[in-house]
Amino acid sequence: MILLFNKPYGVLSQFTDEEGRPTLADFIEEPHVYAAGRLDFDSEGLVLLTDDGQVQHDLTGVTKVYWAQVDGAVTDDALATLSAGVTLKDGLTKPAQATRIAEPTLWPRTPPIRYRKSVPTSWIELRIREGRNRQVRRMTAAVGFPTLRLVRVAIGPYELGALDTGTAIEVEALTL
Repeated sequence: MILLFNKPYGVLSQFTDEEGRPTLADFIEEPHVYAAGRLDFDSEGLVLLTDDGQVQHDLTGVTKVYWAQVDGAVTDDALATLSAGVTLKDGLTKPAQATRIAEPTLWPRTPPIRYRKSVPTSWIELRIREGRNRQVRRMTAAVGFPTLRLVRVAIGPYELGALDTGTAIEVEALTL
């Protein structure tokens, strides 16, 4: 079984939490599934859940696509650096595909991101094949454009599409 879930902001990518924060259990009723990978508490978008260990293994190293709203008007130099690989405290990232995109049509985030009239924001799409802790946020900050909002829109062949935030659908297994 494979479920695609559109994880809201402020939800943990696990089923329990000793601190009482919102978790997958607040949204997913299907028993015996687990998240294939994680998405940060303050990130949104696609989480894949499965009861098949082989599916989770097969997803290691597939391309993940993120849309990041960053603080400032992202420069061509920053995009080039992201594309070449960024040096973080835990080493050089693999090259990414980084492109400037128009502001996507998304659901409202609760709470909304902060806006400053004097500082523009811009959106980038990042395609990466790694999954380091808070990697996209650390990459954009390293090139001078901190992430304000982060949405994962694809994991390999699985896409978020028009799935409403906080909802899940069962899908057929796709070839990776």
